[in-house]
This record gives sequence, structure tokens and C-alpha cells, in this order.
Amino acid sequence: MLDQNLKTQLKGYLANIRQPIELVASTNDSAKSREMMELLDEVAALSDQVSVVRADDDQRRPSFLIRRVGTDIGVRFAGVPMGHEFTSLVLALLQVGGHPSKLSQEVIAQVQALDGDYQFESYFSLTCQNCPDVVQALNLMSVLNPRIRHVAIEGGAFQDEVEARQIMSVPAIFLNGEPFAQGRMDVEQILAKLDTGAVARTAAKISAKEPFEVLVVGGGPAGASAAIYAARKGIRTGIATERFGGQVLDTMSIENFISVPHTEGPKLVAQLEQHVGDYDVDVMNLQKAAKLVPATQEGGLHEVTLESGATLKARTVILSTGARWRQMNVPGEDAYRNKGVTYCPHCDGPLFKGKRVAVIGGGNSGVEAAIDLAGIVAHVTLIEFDRDLRADAVLQRKLASLPNVKVITSALTTEVKGDGSKVTSLTYKDRNHDTLHEIELEGIFVQIGLVPNTEWLKDTVALSNRGEIEIDHRGETSRPGIFAAGDCTTVPYKQIVIAMGEGSKASLSAFDYLIRLPADLAEAA
Repeated sequence: MLDQNLKTQLKGYLANIRQPIELVASTNDSAKSREMMELLDEVAALSDQVSVVRADDDQRRPSFLIRRVGTDIGVRFAGVPMGHEFTSLVLALLQVGGHPSKLSQEVIAQVQALDGDYQFESYFSLTCQNCPDVVQALNLMSVLNPRIRHVAIEGGAFQDEVEARQIMSVPAIFLNGEPFAQGRMDVEQILAKLDTGAVARTAAKISAKEPFEVLVVGGGPAGASAAIYAARKGIRTGIATERFGGQVLDTMSIENFISVPHTEGPKLVAQLEQHVGDYDVDVMNLQKAAKLVPATQEGGLHEVTLESGATLKARTVILSTGARWRQMNVPGEDAYRNKGVTYCPHCDGPLFKGKRVAVIGGGNSGVEAAIDLAGIVAHVTLIEFDRDLRADAVLQRKLASLPNVKVITSALTTEVKGDGSKVTSLTYKDRNHDTLHEIELEGIFVQIGLVPNTEWLKDTVALSNRGEIEIDHRGETSRPGIFAAGDCTTVPYKQIVIAMGEGSKASLSAFDYLIRLPADLAEAA
């Protein structure tokens, strides 16, 4: 299961285990069980603090419990946590074994103070880059609080269970047998749902903060770069962001980030977060902006209100709120979201193994999605609005070589249909002949570009007819002291490397604005 290089690395990690743990296995006669036992035996052979016990006492097989010897502290995996979940396995081994987490003491205390019995189940796929955050968060919470239990379930290994619960998108979280949440979450987000008073307490703390010299709204590549450049100038800098990393967190493979031949979105975000953490930047995560009130005079304080009710003030503001997946906006799309309609082929593709799916969009993202899905599903229909596909030629050649892919161009998706619980078909209009057609299928993967997250800025700063923030060559908006950068702006080519440069430029422009303020205005502010 593990190559020698991986074993060497894992052995080094397991040296941090402080208390003995046991891997309690429940198996059957399946190949998956044999695979799991091989993995557990290899892990146990790397540390004298780890042992394997056969119990066969859990209803899900194969599964195994990582338990601190002599205690009730433990986490369970159902299936074989390889792929993206191997890191979750390593962290679970360490944390059950007594290695401390990197959570702040404030958050740890909040987890430990939760009053109630919580039985969590999370479903993941081995190719999902969003799933490890959920698995790791719930595992850690169950280690910190004995009244919290968690089992992480590999959806591909328990297909009948996935279908019975009508899970068509991962990560999917159940609490005490009922749906709890869908999509990427960290400990603080889960806590916010469990401890409703946490939002008000956090909002009060945020509102009490002193004004910033530079307040960055948005924590993607543009926002992170802006914060670093501002902090390096020695001025008071803050970031308010709905989720640090933004859209990059949902990016599976990055091969055009100059000097880095290949990386993955979550890995790059972790590096960005660490880099920002090296400077004196006040990061306010899980805080979505709701309103911007520009200063009434040049050099005055701008005000940003968050959805939590908190208010922040700053001498300059850099807007870097990024963008989100564009929706088809057709009947049935919202009703069947996560019930067959999805936006992440890497995360949810394995849930449609052997089924029929459609990909909407013929650009690079759509064609790449169709290529990936073709190796998993029974059949892929790619639907493109224009007469020709817009993807790179090399991708189109690869797509054309696949026997289970059909391409339909000059087609407009008009409706998503279902049986009330899941998608059953979609209809499209042939734009050449103005005729309607219906395709029977089980999944629809939407890949038609991005929409800027700027609705909250309407009537505040100038926006283009596409909703992008209009900026000049310095990153300045229509309002003095307010700048913008990244995918939410009119700058063409929505790329990570461009967003980083734009964020840095906007930050330098903000600093230049600050140092050129007349002394009397600065004092009045």
C-alpha cells in the first residue's frame, strides 16, 4: 500500500505519538477489507506505539477505529483513507495519540465546552480536495470532546449507503442521523452552526477593533498578496474574508503558477495562509462583507459592515472578493443542487460511477471535466452554447479520442428535470433548428465560468455591465481610498498569478495614497 518513501515520512510523523493507540478493525471477505488490513499492518509496523486489533464489531465493513488505549477517545474511518484523505489518517493517528493540534486555545475551549451528544457521519470521495477539511475538523473535535463522535465514510466503498441517503455531492455531513451540512467546512464553521451564540460574540469582538490603515476584503490570492505588501510597510492591516483561499480552494490542479510546475489549490492556500501569518495581519475568517460606506471626505474612514453585524473601519479598503461558479439559471437547477446538479467534477465524480452525466460548458474547465469523468462514468454528454468548443486544441483532441463522450454544440440548456429527490434528465434547445431535446441522465456538472462577488457593492463603486469593479491601472476604484484587485475587477484573464500581482499593486497604491494625504486630513480622520 505504501511505498518506501511514504513509509519513511510516516515513520517520522508517528514518532510524535505520545500515548499508545490501537487500530481496531472490522472486516469482511472483500478485497477492500484486505486492502485496509494491509494498510493498517504497514502503519503499525512503523511505530511501537501503534497496534492492530481485530474486533469485527462495527456494522460498516471494512472500517477501523483509531482509539487511544484505555480510553474512549477515538475516530473511525469506513473504507480505506488513501488519496486526499491519507493526510486525514496521519493527523488522526497523531491527535488520538496525544499530539497537540494547531487550533487556538480559544477555539479548543469552545469545542470542549459544547454541551450535548453529537454523532457525526461525513461522506467523502478519495478524489475530493474539499473533503479532508471536513474529515479533519470533525476528527479533531471528537478527540477534544468525548461527547462528539465521528465516522468518516468513503462513499465509493459504501455505494448502497450513499444511494439510500441520496448523497450526490461530497463532502456531506450528517449529525445524529440527519443532514447537517454540505461542502467544505472547518472547525470554526462547524462550531458556528452548533454554538449559535458564537457569531454574536465574534461580531462584538470585531466591532471593538481599532480602525485599520488598510483593510482587505477577501482572502484569495489577490487579498493575501495585498495584505502581505501592506503589512511589510509596517501599517495596521486586516483581512476580512468569507473563507481564506477563496476559489483556489476548489481548484484541483494548478500547472501555470510560474516557477511551480504543479501544485493543488488547498496546498497553495495553506502556503498563502502561512505566509500571511508571518506578518502582523489581523485575519478575520468566516466574515462575509455585506455593505460598504465610503468616507464622506478624502482621508476619512471607510466603513465595512459584515453579515454577522460587525462593523470595521479603515483609512483605505482593498476589495478582493473574487468570483464564484456561474449558474445556468434554468428551472430545476436550484431544486436539484447537490441532488445531481454539481459544480465540482473532482469532488463528486466518483459518486456517479457507471452513470450517465452531462457537462455544461466547452471551455478548458468543461472539457477537462468531461475528460476526467469519462474514466469514471458510463457516458458523458458535453453541451456547449457556441458553435465550436473554446478549449485548448490539445484538450479537444484528447476529448475526441474518448469513446464514451458525445459533444453537442449550438445548444442551450433550458431545464433540469428530476423525480423530486434526484436528477433524471435535462432539456436543451438546438439553436440551429430551434428544437427541444431531452437527455436522460443522473448528473449535471456545470462549468460555464465565473460571476464576480460584487452584488453588495451596487451603487457604492462603479461596476461594469458584468458586475466587475471598474479600476484603473493603479487598482483605484471610482471612490478615493478604495482599491480593488483580482477576479472581481475588470482586469482581463482571471488567473492566480495575475490576481497576486494585482493585489500587490493595489496595496502599493493604497500605501502611496496614505502617505500623500495632507497632514490635517489624516489627523481629522
